[in-house]
Amino acid sequence: MALTLVYWDHHIPLPKLAPVQAKVAVALVALLCFLNSYDGEFVFDDSEAIVNNKDLRPATPLGSIWSNDFWGSNLSSNSSHKSYRPLTVLTFRLNYLLAGGLHPIGFHVLNITLHAVISVLMIDVFAILIGGLDCDEKGRTFNRAPKTSLLAAIFFAAHPVHTESVAGIVGRADLLCALFFQLSFLTYCRAFNKDDSFSVKWVVVSLVLCAAAMLCKEQGITVLLREMLRTRLLTRLALLGLGGLLMLYARWRIMGTGPPAFTEVDNPASFEENIFIRIVNYNYYYSLNAWLLLCPWWLCFDWSMGCVPLIMSATDWRIVLPLLLWCILIGLMNQALCSPDSQRRRTLTLGLVLLLVPFLPACNIFFRVGFVVAERVLYLSSAGYCLLLAFSLGHCCCHWTKQRKLLCVLVLALLCVYVVRCALRSHQWRSEQSLFFSALSVCPLNAKVKAQLPSVLLHPNYVHAMNNLGNILKEKNELTEAEQLLSKAVSIQPDFAAAWMNLGIVQNSLGKFEEAEQSYWNAIRFRRKYPDCYYNLGRLYADQNRHVDALNAWRNATVLKPNHSLAWNNMVILLDNTGNLGQAELIGREALKLLPNDHTIMFSLANVLGKLQKYKESEGFFLHALRISPNAASCHGNLAVLYHRWGKLELAKRHYELSLKLDPKAPGTRDNYNMLQRKLDQLKRSAP
Repeated sequence: MALTLVYWDHHIPLPKLAPVQAKVAVALVALLCFLNSYDGEFVFDDSEAIVNNKDLRPATPLGSIWSNDFWGSNLSSNSSHKSYRPLTVLTFRLNYLLAGGLHPIGFHVLNITLHAVISVLMIDVFAILIGGLDCDEKGRTFNRAPKTSLLAAIFFAAHPVHTESVAGIVGRADLLCALFFQLSFLTYCRAFNKDDSFSVKWVVVSLVLCAAAMLCKEQGITVLLREMLRTRLLTRLALLGLGGLLMLYARWRIMGTGPPAFTEVDNPASFEENIFIRIVNYNYYYSLNAWLLLCPWWLCFDWSMGCVPLIMSATDWRIVLPLLLWCILIGLMNQALCSPDSQRRRTLTLGLVLLLVPFLPACNIFFRVGFVVAERVLYLSSAGYCLLLAFSLGHCCCHWTKQRKLLCVLVLALLCVYVVRCALRSHQWRSEQSLFFSALSVCPLNAKVKAQLPSVLLHPNYVHAMNNLGNILKEKNELTEAEQLLSKAVSIQPDFAAAWMNLGIVQNSLGKFEEAEQSYWNAIRFRRKYPDCYYNLGRLYADQNRHVDALNAWRNATVLKPNHSLAWNNMVILLDNTGNLGQAELIGREALKLLPNDHTIMFSLANVLGKLQKYKESEGFFLHALRISPNAASCHGNLAVLYHRWGKLELAKRHYELSLKLDPKAPGTRDNYNMLQRKLDQLKRSAP
């Protein structure tokens, strides 16, 4: 591999190390920083991504990894976060199989090892970005900027902002993404020959590694925005552009061609209607990320749920921080573009690219993200910061010769601070209790932090906030965490009926039917007139095929709340599904007397009437429902089935096509439409 670039190596006072010794030194620093997390527990997001993720179990078909998201939910589900990282989940499954179960040590050891390997590879990555690698007369590759690239790699190995990615097992997505990012970059550089030609084969291999990075975490695609080196630029651009477009299209199709749904507590600025306030807060978030790189002392596992209040006024002093950030960035960009030193321009440019480009998927510009600040997304970006820091220190050494020893002491002191901070932070990640306690001083406003602390730290009325947070976690499909929180709420206040009902909902979703039933009855015991609880109790009984009990529960809900649409509709559907069409018709008509404009009940009743061959009346209810909700694909599809049975084939065709236009994946509709087409074709052929 030969990149014939101008060589520049600042005189940084480091010991002269052979390449192997340098890599061993970097690996040892990485291990020293995070080794004390090797026997930690499963904490925070590990519970959903690993402990409760069915895709890790041997009994689950391996293919499910490729159809589910990072948390084990089907990508087509509305609750899915659309985080498609099958290669990362595959490594979790391998850990599970090798350890014979959920034993966290193996998971942690692999994370620490991956960080050490990535830190070592950073030496070569930084060397290329600063001055390139070259070959000696014997064809051996050597580093043309050994001191600066070594110092930058040591900074990277010891940066405390990496603790979440290394000590938190779910951070493996960032580690694997970074590893394949590096390999893709290094392979791309290997494509260049001494005569300035390049190998298409190695460019294709680089694209495959880029795809692997994206299958570990979404930001892996950003490696395609790397530096374009000299020759045959259009050919390379075409290869990289085509590969990138194919990957993005595949990713778009896999996630269901729609973005994930997040709530306001995840990212409040993105829900702000005033665009000026939104932009100001986005930039404030950027400044917080920059501060974490510059001073990684205030670290927290979660920055949502009120941790970072929005800037709502120009008089808020925090507005100075994004202004300061942009002044610094503009200054660096000016140096990168206008410096008379070509090597300085190159290194500053590439350092800024490595700093900013991997951060783009987290910046809220292209799509809404599900967090305010997340230390794990800075794993790759920190490499750009470490490169800029090492290069700046080298530049100072070169020009401040009298202060070189003092600068050497300061660099050593900074590295020691980094190592100590990593060790302390890794220890905090060893257990969930220490992790949540450590967040108190950083994010005292965060509701999730408070809710996980022992109840003695909570004021008497906080159970209501715990109930609300439990509901949020339930909607995010973080069911185990929600169950723990709601159980704690009812243990603090045993007569809290709403928390009992919500606990029942979560337990039902987890398949704990007996516990769920008891929770629902506890809720009803403390609040006798509780129609929503009767409705959810009916759903539980329906899941267990206890049809009579389900109907009784829903009937109780409608007695207590006559306009309870869901309870009425579920009764009609259950009676329809069990073949009690006459009773279903009576219930449906009774419901419409109370709710004459409820299109869901009209739809269900129309289905029942169609099965009873009351076609005209069924058609009337379908058309009425469509006047209220004209874009209901299922309503068009079922009306088409009615016309199909009725023999009105052209009308059936029209509504099948409308249904497929609104929902191309509507279950059964495509098959019914094809069946109708065959029948129409037969009729045409048999016509005189």
